[in-house]
Amino acid sequence: MNFSRRSLPLTRLSATFAALIALTIAAHAGPPFQTDDPDPVEFHHFEMYAFELSDGTTQAGTTLATPAYEVNYGVVPNVQLHLVLPFTTVFAPDGPNQHGMGDTELGAKIRFVKETKRMPEIGIFPFFEFPSGNADKGLGVGKTWYRMPVWLQKSWGPEDRQWTSYGGGGYTIVPQDGFVNFPFAGWLVQRQISKKVTLGSELFGHGPQTPDTTRSSTMLDLGGIYEFKPGFDLLFAGGRSVYGQPETYTYLSLYWTWDPKDATDKDADKHKDQPNPNSSKMLNALSHFHI
Repeated sequence: MNFSRRSLPLTRLSATFAALIALTIAAHAGPPFQTDDPDPVEFHHFEMYAFELSDGTTQAGTTLATPAYEVNYGVVPNVQLHLVLPFTTVFAPDGPNQHGMGDTELGAKIRFVKETKRMPEIGIFPFFEFPSGNADKGLGVGKTWYRMPVWLQKSWGPEDRQWTSYGGGGYTIVPQDGFVNFPFAGWLVQRQISKKVTLGSELFGHGPQTPDTTRSSTMLDLGGIYEFKPGFDLLFAGGRSVYGQPETYTYLSLYWTWDPKDATDKDADKHKDQPNPNSSKMLNALSHFHI
């Protein structure tokens, strides 16, 4: 069967779009939650997530992004660049399932105010979603769409049992037939339970994403972070709506962060006390010359 965007059920597009909205999580304190924070990756550091994410409604079906990858880089102090590449599967209740590359996400997180004893951290995280997914199969929106949030964050308490709260909101612009612009907002509280475990909970809500088939939804999500070792974590979260349109959300990922200079410094330290092989050759040559 030859699918076209106009012949596709609007519910399938709605399910795809709901998952694309959920993909707008970023930065370590953002994932595994939908609410994000204003804290960018450290200057010259990388971070990467290999993740699965699902988002679905009873009437529209479910969209699953896996395998999916997020990469962030601290390009200058207080600014990170952001990229998400998802492989998407659409499970539609009234038609065949579809598989393929989803829309590509590019953005930049910019921190304007650093956290102090009295002042919260403040930043923005604008991004663009480019139509790399096949809209004829319901794997993308079909046009570039945009999101502009403002996020705040404040922490308190001892470092090994620290409380952190962050949240904010913004507006999504979708210049495509069959969709509408809509607001979103979220707030989260999390606590470091031990050196390796952090747990948290959020409320996240959004307005209707299509004019006819979707409604506003507010979700309650629970999740956390488990640190295998410094720079390598497991992230997990799940939840469902507590008000408005029935909706479910899950997220699971492996997380890495690193500074390329660290590997260079370690390699230099490893070899700095070892004899130079060229020096040994030189000494051997000189000894033969002396004889």
